Amino acid sequence: MKQRVLFLCTHNSARSQMAEAFLRTFYGDRFEAYSAGVTPTHIHPYTIEVMKEIGIDISEQQTKSIEQFRGETFDYVITVCDNAQKTCPFFPGRTILHHGFEDPSTASGSQEEICSVFRRVRDEIKEWILNQFGQQNNQSVEKKTNTLAINIKMIKK
Repeated sequence: MKQRVLFLCTHNSARSQMAEAFLRTFYGDRFEAYSAGVTPTHIHPYTIEVMKEIGIDISEQQTKSIEQFRGETFDYVITVCDNAQKTCPFFPGRTILHHGFEDPSTASGSQEEICSVFRRVRDEIKEWILNQFGQQNNQSVEKKTNTLAINIKMIKK
């Protein structure tokens, strides 16, 4: 039986969406990944763009309110921003974790500067997911990771 993981963020527009997609991509055989927001808005277009750059299509994912998950139990409940950690109602989970990532949606500057922040946060979340959930690493995950690394190198050129 797959373990259930809920990623929580303020708007469910960037960080929690990325975390959900990475967990599903790398470890979907072992985990059911979900994400939600305290006050959901819409998925930020740069979130979709930077994930697509590395071969992960999240264009069909939807933002969700934490209220949609009230009463459900999760193996892991993970807040990925400080605001969600402070304002989120209690969700039953065997393991409650917090790992705060910078909010890329607050980045300012040119389009390239903003995308650069989204890419950095994306890469930080990817590494955290791999380290946090990869203790039982297998070849298929390594293969997916190598493919993403190649895609990232191609983008940076």
